[in-house]
Amino acid sequence: MITFLQGTLVEKEPDRAVINVGGVGYEVLIPLSSYDRLPMAESPVKLLTYHHVREDAQILYGFATEAERDMFNRLLSVSGVGPKLALTALSGLSVRELKVSIVGADIKRLSGISGIGKKTAERMVVELKDKFSAGEALEATAGVDETMPGEVRLRDTVMALISLGYKQVEALKLARAAAEKLGPDAPVEDLIRRSLAR
Repeated sequence: MITFLQGTLVEKEPDRAVINVGGVGYEVLIPLSSYDRLPMAESPVKLLTYHHVREDAQILYGFATEAERDMFNRLLSVSGVGPKLALTALSGLSVRELKVSIVGADIKRLSGISGIGKKTAERMVVELKDKFSAGEALEATAGVDETMPGEVRLRDTVMALISLGYKQVEALKLARAAAEKLGPDAPVEDLIRRSLAR
């Protein structure tokens, strides 16, 4: 399997790119999010890939980030979602927006993506919702900004409460209430104690 391509970007369009790797031109189908990250033509480039083999064709799908490729693979695990539809989903919403929509069961937003109907959106939620770790789900729903220490402490508090048996929604509610009471600079241990006291 081809895991990545590294070479010179020969041409790029919103849905495809051609990369010269050692004198061989590889056509790679890409989502819009990856297109935005591509350099100018004739520049060095590296794309992570998913190598799709069918009886009648071999197709390379390319991604600028590991998060995009990971989401693509998760979408492929949903019954009725093939590579083209997974790529369309990544072009319609960012990885974070897809996570938020799936974890939050936002059928309306998911079915707003071209080619994804209500039934497919429902399948995406049912089949993928539990495949996100507690941390991923929290980051998606809470919009945790890693550069903000208060946000990270809030996430760590919620993770601790989840490990103690609390449901995600309840843990988030308790952690936010504790953070409001104790302030944004309160250590995680104090936030946990305050949450458990409630």
